[in-house]
Amino acid sequence: MTERCISQERLGDTGFSYTLSLISGKYKMTILYALMEFGVVRFNEMKKYIRNISDKTMSSTLKELEADGLLHREEYPQIPPKVEYSLTERGKSLIPILDGMCEWGDTHRLPGGKGQL
Repeated sequence: MTERCISQERLGDTGFSYTLSLISGKYKMTILYALMEFGVVRFNEMKKYIRNISDKTMSSTLKELEADGLLHREEYPQIPPKVEYSLTERGKSLIPILDGMCEWGDTHRLPGGKGQL
């Protein structure tokens, strides 16, 4: 087996880089986590759960996740408008990664809750 040399590789060509491009962003992982934990969630429920997120940021982040095929947006034709979000099958395939992060956090959380958001 030949050793790989970093000078001949590109991070952008890795699966890691691709995955990171889909889930990086201040609230993307948080939204994915909320959908993993609660299934179908409405905009205002998620906004209240996350806190400190503007409507504009929430809306643009949801649109990006939808465009990347990670979440499904279901709009119901009623007044007032009702929109629900859920993970797609592609989004659900991230659950083992999210679970792993949860387990790591539970194991390595500092005493007294330090290191929490």
